[in-house]
Amino acid sequence: MAYADQQMSNNRVIALILVALIHIVLGYALVTGLAYEAFQEAVERVTTVDVDEPEPEEPEDEPPPPEEVPETVPPPFVPPPQLNLPTERTPTPSPSEIPPRSDVSRTPNKTCPDGSVVAATAACGPATKRCPDGTVVPVANACPEPPPPPPKFQPKDPTPRGSPGNWASTRDYPSRALREEREGVTRFRVNVGANGRVTNCTVTGSSGHSDLDQETCKLVTRRGRFNPATNGDGNDVAGTWSSAVRWQIPQ
Repeated sequence: MAYADQQMSNNRVIALILVALIHIVLGYALVTGLAYEAFQEAVERVTTVDVDEPEPEEPEDEPPPPEEVPETVPPPFVPPPQLNLPTERTPTPSPSEIPPRSDVSRTPNKTCPDGSVVAATAACGPATKRCPDGTVVPVANACPEPPPPPPKFQPKDPTPRGSPGNWASTRDYPSRALREEREGVTRFRVNVGANGRVTNCTVTGSSGHSDLDQETCKLVTRRGRFNPATNGDGNDVAGTWSSAVRWQIPQ
């Protein structure tokens, strides 16, 4: 009896061990399978990259070939029809309706002795004649004298030789006028002969002092030398020359 109980106890232990081994194997298989699935999922997450591939572009439509336009021949020119429209005619006035016109040419004229034509009722003017220069004057009058021919040379006035300022200087100051400190400007005009010498002196503007005026003409007459004047033929002739002398006491 005791042996049978021991035999049953051993069988129960063996059965428990087998059940435990089966659970261990199943647990290992379960753990290993779950780990593998997790590893596969991680690999897929790491290695998998979503790439959006662009959609292929559709080829552009090629333009259609140009349509062939048939050549058109223009229609022949047809002139427009002529319209026979009634034309307005201006009535021609009868001779009785035309007013009489004044014809000046019907007035009789007459020719005067000088060749002019006047009305027959008008009186002719005094007899005239045409002069060589084209002017018309009465027959009783003489023709005007022709103008003189232009000169061959341009006439020139006498010109002084040298420096006219040296003809009268402060060294020539009259002693009395110098003592009385009298000053002024004497204006004069001289006549110059064809030989270039002064023939006359005239005071045209007084300095206010007769002695200064007289001294001016005396010095200019004695010292003045000129290139004589010339006429239209280029010949030396007499002429006049004007100037002034300022009498001023030296400082």
